[in-house]
Amino acid sequence: MANFDTPSVLGASREVWASVLEATEGLTEEQWSLPTSCPGWDVSDQVAHLSGVELMLLGEPAPEVAVDHLDHVVTPFHGMVEVWIEARRPIDGAGVRGEFAEVVERRLAQIAAMSEAELDEVSWSPVGDIPRREFFGSVRILDSWIHEQDIREALGRPGGRFGWGELITLDRAELALPRVVGKGAGAPEGASVAFELHGPHPRRYRIEVNAGRAESKAASGATTTIQLDQGVYLRRFAGRISAAEALGHPLSTVSGDAQLGQRVLEALAVMI
Repeated sequence: MANFDTPSVLGASREVWASVLEATEGLTEEQWSLPTSCPGWDVSDQVAHLSGVELMLLGEPAPEVAVDHLDHVVTPFHGMVEVWIEARRPIDGAGVRGEFAEVVERRLAQIAAMSEAELDEVSWSPVGDIPRREFFGSVRILDSWIHEQDIREALGRPGGRFGWGELITLDRAELALPRVVGKGAGAPEGASVAFELHGPHPRRYRIEVNAGRAESKAASGATTTIQLDQGVYLRRFAGRISAAEALGHPLSTVSGDAQLGQRVLEALAVMI
């Protein structure tokens, strides 16, 4: 979905958001209150977060609520996100879910009504200034799918795998690998790191450091090779599991320079 045409953006958004609704269907209040892998957030908070971001994109004003009493809010960006959640904490889970269902329909209609010029317009995003179509069709899909998996993990309701959300998240994660290997892990000149992913969408990436710059290269050899299950790789990328937990999976191996491999796994948690 590299071109992020309107039908693909709409189709991927609809698929992931429908999966969020499927995952949260018929929950008890106890289930809505289950903690998730995001500090301070339960299942209801995860859904409220997704609604909040889409409401921002619809142009709704941010709620005027205090969040400085929350220990997990440590940056201004966290605070900007958290106000939408804090405002919805008095609402029961069914109400939060109902609002999400209504908000995403409004967002789908908004995107469908945008002209090609509007979608091509470059604007601010958490990953820098990018065209709106890329923000909607890549960054927002990644965020929605990762949080959907947080919800499913907390509830013990696996699903939502191997569709557009996961494929787009894999593509987005690939963009971060040169920074992970070069800046994050401090790979030395001439070093190369291969990532081999096992799963329904097996992939192999190879990052090499030349002239102080880490870049994706097609050569087959590598000084360090990291083999990971596709799902484990994405949970580590999202920072939901530790490097040790990722390495402890039965399909995980590091060969070659083990110390560099460990540093790469430590640096892999970059999310967006």
